[in-house]
Amino acid sequence: MNKIMDPEWDDAALRAGHRQRLEDKFLDNKLSPAEVVELWLCDVIPRRDVRPLARRLMAKFGGVHQILAASFESLKQMPGVGAKTARRIKTVHALHLLDDQEQLTRQPIFHDITVLTNYCRNMLMGKEIEEFHVLYLDGDYKLLADVTHSVGTVDFAQVYPREIVQRALNLHARSIVLVHNHPTAGMPFSTPDIELTTSIRDILSPMGVELFDHYLVAGMTVYSARNLNFI
Repeated sequence: MNKIMDPEWDDAALRAGHRQRLEDKFLDNKLSPAEVVELWLCDVIPRRDVRPLARRLMAKFGGVHQILAASFESLKQMPGVGAKTARRIKTVHALHLLDDQEQLTRQPIFHDITVLTNYCRNMLMGKEIEEFHVLYLDGDYKLLADVTHSVGTVDFAQVYPREIVQRALNLHARSIVLVHNHPTAGMPFSTPDIELTTSIRDILSPMGVELFDHYLVAGMTVYSARNLNFI
């Protein structure tokens, strides 16, 4: 085959030279997002030209954040992505979550609210079914625990207020944050979401536990019930 005419040909010397150029651009902070993905894939799949794969991933998922948030199964369905590569991608995603979580345990969540919203987005973006989480906070508004309260269907996750109250009391939490997702991007709080939020707030209040906020993740967007004046 004429290698010049094949966009995915693999020549070790030329591949090494291309990678060196990527590394130089990276050090100069001149890489595009797709090139950053490509450079990372060079380490995961070292004996292949991964530029076409990086471009396919960006085209399929729409961005770096979306690639990391994609499910393991949806990543494996991409041509050129095996189980090993999918695991590596999800490992990077897990590291982002751990970094955000550690920051939330070290300082009050309101010191940098973007850390909290990023954590919620990283945790739930790309999920194909609804999940409902409760973040329990201490008296200084630092994270005590992130509890997966329930995992539901594509448009519903059951919520048990009594369990939330009991867990808050067991953890000696002084405040909580509710977090759930809508798998459909751009779908804001529904009327039942709003009613549930105010109901949990009213149940917690006599117990001395504050509802700090309720976040909804829908695609790249994170909605805040407090900012929307629901609580």
